Amino acid sequence: MASRVFLISPASCSGERARILLRDAARFDLALRIRDASGAPLGEVFAFLSGLYFRGKLTYARRFAPPGTGSAGALVITARDGLRPPEAAVRIRDLRRFAEVDIDARDLRFRRPFVRDARALAQRLGPEAEVVLLGSIATGKYVDVLLDVFGARLLFPRDFVGRGDMSRGGLLLRHARAGRELDYASVLGSERHGPRPPRLPKPRRFRRAGVDPADPPSRLGRADPASRLGRADPPS
Repeated sequence: MASRVFLISPASCSGERARILLRDAARFDLALRIRDASGAPLGEVFAFLSGLYFRGKLTYARRFAPPGTGSAGALVITARDGLRPPEAAVRIRDLRRFAEVDIDARDLRFRRPFVRDARALAQRLGPEAEVVLLGSIATGKYVDVLLDVFGARLLFPRDFVGRGDMSRGGLLLRHARAGRELDYASVLGSERHGPRPPRLPKPRRFRRAGVDPADPPSRLGRADPASRLGRADPPS
């Protein structure tokens, strides 16, 4: 079993990007694939729904998951299906089920499968294994459940404190591309809020062009059906 597992906080399935993806008239590639029986990968769908933040979390987790662990090295928190690998297929009916449930430990439709899978993961992991949460620790909507299960083994990137979602996404993408893993701290006993750190500097090669490699795909010239909505925030 992996010596380190990344848990990736979820994307919202009820926001504007979700409405674009789920509308009956949608005919772009991802919208067509979630309507097919084979579905589309959960990680790809959530990256569309959340934009930069989820894309950063997923890219980082895949970059630094222990070699040879495959889907065991990264798991995504979902609204009512517990922990799922980012490669798991989801279909339009799954996304509509997710949209009905708040990411909130008080909602048993979210809590029960989440606790079930977290406990099963804890049983599979060795006593020295670490669990790194790529998500906000400022709220207890899923952190409290994970602390109950993993205790001091639940870690998070130190540099997340004080940053907003988009800043975290950019930070994760930059470290993944540079091959430099962030420092982690135990969530237990850590300060969950802090002063906002300085903005991330733009890499030199992008300064003249006026773009940032961590910006959404639409700004870099890649098609994004939801680009007119700006940057979408996940519920994490």
